[in-house]
Amino acid sequence: MKKKHFLVFVLCAIASSASALDSGTKPLPATGTVQVAFTPEEDATGLIVKALREASKTVRVLTYSFTSNEISFALIEAKRRGLDVQVIADAEQIRRLEHNKVGLMHQAGVRVWLDEQHQSAHNKVMVIDGDSANPTIVTGSMNFTYSGQFKNAENVLILRGNKALAEAYSANWQRHHNHATPFRP
Repeated sequence: MKKKHFLVFVLCAIASSASALDSGTKPLPATGTVQVAFTPEEDATGLIVKALREASKTVRVLTYSFTSNEISFALIEAKRRGLDVQVIADAEQIRRLEHNKVGLMHQAGVRVWLDEQHQSAHNKVMVIDGDSANPTIVTGSMNFTYSGQFKNAENVLILRGNKALAEAYSANWQRHHNHATPFRP
């Protein structure tokens, strides 16, 4: 009898764990458009810069490594056009990378925070105009770096017009912002 109760307990625990893992991962509607680029052969950086130039209100960034001149200049230009541009970066990567662009963006008025809560804040995400009717999400494996574009085999997805997806990514950005600390040069 005891073995039977133990087996029932174990099966219930496994079912409960699986259920907990599935919470919050509801399927989202497949709406809008998808654009993809594969580096180094295709210009993923150019796609990201184009998306930033089309932004009209807000840009939220989660980044691991950030050494791309083109992308940092596009974010600075968005800030100069009056957009609300905010970046959360992995703290250790920013301290470790000699040529990171976080300080440059900070000097240009972009609000920057560091995420030190995780072993690696390994996101590569931009939420562009997340509260609009036609938001844009930039994601994929590519770090916003020179190597990500020219040396590595990476991918970038540009997802436009999916409000539910933008809400999910915006909520994730906010969760990280809640524990991030302001960047200090």
